[in-house]
Amino acid sequence: MGQVVWTSEAERWLSGIHDYIAADNPAAAQRTVQGIFEKGLSLADLPERGYPHISRSGEPLRILLYGHYRIAYPVDDHQDVNILGVFHGALDIQRYL
Repeated sequence: MGQVVWTSEAERWLSGIHDYIAADNPAAAQRTVQGIFEKGLSLADLPERGYPHISRSGEPLRILLYGHYRIAYPVDDHQDVNILGVFHGALDIQRYL
């Protein structure tokens, strides 16, 4: 079983998602962020379950979907996951990765 680490950048994305949704519905914001967080933590058991994606730099990443959001992460040789960010599906993910 690998380890899941949320980078400070990923935590900022989660905070931004929360704040955006909370402007209209604080309870929904909490549920959404909690769901994204739990989905990310589930990668400890199955880190390869997201679909493959190549970043602009050529780094192999994986993308795990949660509703309209994409959780981006690389998997290292020890099956550890570093979550880089959480992106809404409407965003051009290549711009950020």
